[in-house]
Amino acid sequence: MTEALRLPDFIAVGPQRTGTTWLHEVMKPHLGLPRGIKETDFFLKNYAKGMEWYRDFFRAYQSDLLLGEIDPNYFGEDVARARIANDIRRAKIVVTLRDPVARAYSSYRVMRRDAWTRLSFEETVAQNRIIRESSRYAHHLLSWQRSFGRDRVLVCLYDDLEASPQKFLDTICDFIGAKRIEVEGSAIASEHVNTVTHAPRSRKLAQNARNARDWMRVHRWHRTLDILERAGVWRACFGGGEEFGAIDPEVEARLRAHFLPEVEALENLLGRDLSAWKTHARETSTIKATAVA
Repeated sequence: MTEALRLPDFIAVGPQRTGTTWLHEVMKPHLGLPRGIKETDFFLKNYAKGMEWYRDFFRAYQSDLLLGEIDPNYFGEDVARARIANDIRRAKIVVTLRDPVARAYSSYRVMRRDAWTRLSFEETVAQNRIIRESSRYAHHLLSWQRSFGRDRVLVCLYDDLEASPQKFLDTICDFIGAKRIEVEGSAIASEHVNTVTHAPRSRKLAQNARNARDWMRVHRWHRTLDILERAGVWRACFGGGEEFGAIDPEVEARLRAHFLPEVEALENLLGRDLSAWKTHARETSTIKATAVA
C-alpha cells in the first residue's frame, strides 16, 4: 500500500470527556495522529470534503508508523460509525467510558465555558442531543461491536485511567499493536488535561473567541492556534468567571436514576461491577473539580 493511500489503523471514538485529550497528548509524540489537529471530525461533519482531504492529515508519516485518530465525537453517531465501517473496515476501535453523571457534568462545564448554553446542568442534559446520545453506553457499544466485531472493539474505563494511567495505556497500546509508551513517574501520568473549573467572565467574549477558534480550525491555521494557546489568549477568553461547584445532590440522584438502565446493561456487556456509577456516594473530586477530556 502506498503512503498516499494510508488510513488509520485505529480510531478512539470517545465519547467526549472520557480521557481522550489525555490519550491524544500521550500518543502524539509516538504514533501517527492527524497532523496539526486533534479531531478531524471527518466521518461526521467533514465527510463531503472527500477521502483525499482526510488522508492528507496522515500523508507525511513513515510507512511503518502506526496511524490513528482520537475523535470523541463519533461514539454516539450512527452515521459516523457506518462510514468508518465502510471506509476503514480493518480499523480497531477504542471506546473509553466514564461515570455518566461525571461525564455529563464535565461536558456541561465545557458548554458553559464555550458559551453554548445558559441552561442549568439538569436542563442541559435533558435537552442536549449530544449528551443524551453519548450517554447511551450499552446501546452504542453494541452497535460498534456489531459493525466491527467484538474482538476489534476495546472498552476502557476512565476509572482505570485514574487508578493506573500506565496500565490503562498499556492495555490500549497492546490492543492496537503499538509499542508500549512509558508514562509511569512522568508529569503526564497524573496531569489533568483540558480541565474546566470556571465559567467565562464574559459570555460575549467567549462566543467571539469560540467562533474565531473554530474558523481557524476549519482553515487549518494550526500554528496561529498554538501561538494563541501559548500566549494564554484562550484561557483569558474562556475563563475568569464563577467557579463551578458540586452537583446538587437531588439533581445527581435523579440523573443517576435516569442513567441506571444503561449502566446495568453495560455491566452485563462487560461483565464488570459498575456499582460506583449507580449511587451518588462517590468521591466529590470526580464530580466537582476534575474535568479531564
